[in-house]
Amino acid sequence: MAGYELLSDQGLRLDGRKPDELRQIKTRLGVFGQADGSAYIEQGNTKVLAAVYGPHDMRESRLRPNAEKVVVNCQYSMAVFSTGERKRRPRGDKKSLEMSQHLKQTFEATIKTELYPRSQIDIFVEVLQADGGNYCACVNAATLALVDAGIPLKDYVAACTASLMLDTPLVDISHLEATTGGPELTLAAHPRSGQIVLLEMSHRFHLDHLPEVLDVALEGCKNIYTILDKAVRRHVSNRGASIGWDKT
Repeated sequence: MAGYELLSDQGLRLDGRKPDELRQIKTRLGVFGQADGSAYIEQGNTKVLAAVYGPHDMRESRLRPNAEKVVVNCQYSMAVFSTGERKRRPRGDKKSLEMSQHLKQTFEATIKTELYPRSQIDIFVEVLQADGGNYCACVNAATLALVDAGIPLKDYVAACTASLMLDTPLVDISHLEATTGGPELTLAAHPRSGQIVLLEMSHRFHLDHLPEVLDVALEGCKNIYTILDKAVRRHVSNRGASIGWDKT
C-alpha cells in the first residue's frame, strides 16, 4: 500500500483518526488476585496483561543481590493467538529478550529502586493481541500494575509511538501504519518532567523532521498519562468505596 493511501484527502487515517489522535484506550486494575499488582490495557486492538510480584527476597541464583537497590526483572511474551499467524513463540527468543531488556531499562529508571536493597521486583507482561505499539502498551500496562502493587515510582512512565506520512506527523501507530508507512519512533517518558526514558527508531528520520515527530510522541505520552492517572484514581475510589472509606 502506498504511503498516500494512509491519509485521506480530509487528513484522516484509515481508522478514521486525526493525525494527532490516540487510539481508544481501555484499562482495568487489579485483574489478578494472586499478583501483588496487575492491570489490563487495550490500545486500539492491542491488548496486554501485566502482573507485578514483589518486592521480595532474591529467588533466582542467576540474579545477584544488589546491596544498594532492587533488581528489576522483566519478562515479555506474546500469546500464540496474538497475531493472525499462529505459532509458538518461546519466551527466550531474540525478540522477547530484546523487549524484556527495553522494559527493564524503562522501569529501572522509573521505580525508586534505592528503597528496596537486596530484593527483587518481577514484572510480567503478555501481549494477548498485537496491532502495533506492543512495547508502548506493555509499558502503560506495567505502570498501572506497579501502581496497583503500591510500589513507589519517581513518576508515571507512559509510552507512545509516532511516525511521519507526507510531512504529517502521526501519533500512536497501528500495525498497518507501521508496516506500510514511514519510519516509526518509539518513546517512553516521564510525562510531568518530560524526561525521556527510552527512545528507539525503526529507521532514520531526516533531521528536519525529527523534532516535530518527537514532540508529537511526547504529547502522546502526556495524553496517555492523563488517561492512566484517571484510571488509577477511579480504581482507588472504587476500592475505597468497597471497604467503606466513604463512610468514615
